[in-house]
Amino acid sequence: MTVKRTAIGRSALLATLALGIMGNAADPTAFASAADITAQVAAMERDMKQDQGFAWKPLLRDGETVAAVEIWKKPGRPAVHPDQAEYATVIAGSGTLISGGTLDAPTAVKPDLTEGARILGGTTRALKPGDVVLIPAGVPHWFGIIGKRLVLLGTKLAIKR
Repeated sequence: MTVKRTAIGRSALLATLALGIMGNAADPTAFASAADITAQVAAMERDMKQDQGFAWKPLLRDGETVAAVEIWKKPGRPAVHPDQAEYATVIAGSGTLISGGTLDAPTAVKPDLTEGARILGGTTRALKPGDVVLIPAGVPHWFGIIGKRLVLLGTKLAIKR
């Protein structure tokens, strides 16, 4: 009886392991642990030059969709992504988001990026770790920095029109 239970137990274990292995091989989910994110932020900060105001590095990728770490040490220019929504979570530091309104003096930098001089009539929000932002495609936005840095985990989502 013990032999049968052991053999059945081994068979069940092997079947479970095989399913787990096959399930993982068929699962396209990308994953980054909190430790992975912390390590990437530390490496990016170490590699940033003294006067560098912004760094961006992919963390996870699925075709054209990228989840990237963004480190802001100086504010950039107000921007619009005509065909991309922007989803971001503040993971460190603090800052300000101005969004909505109208982009003043817009200049197309790339097909997916228009920058301007400032935002007229936007809404100002304070940002701190844990805050989540979803900026629809075509909406002007600007990130300001309070203190030494603002660190975001951001993803641009292509919008089909």
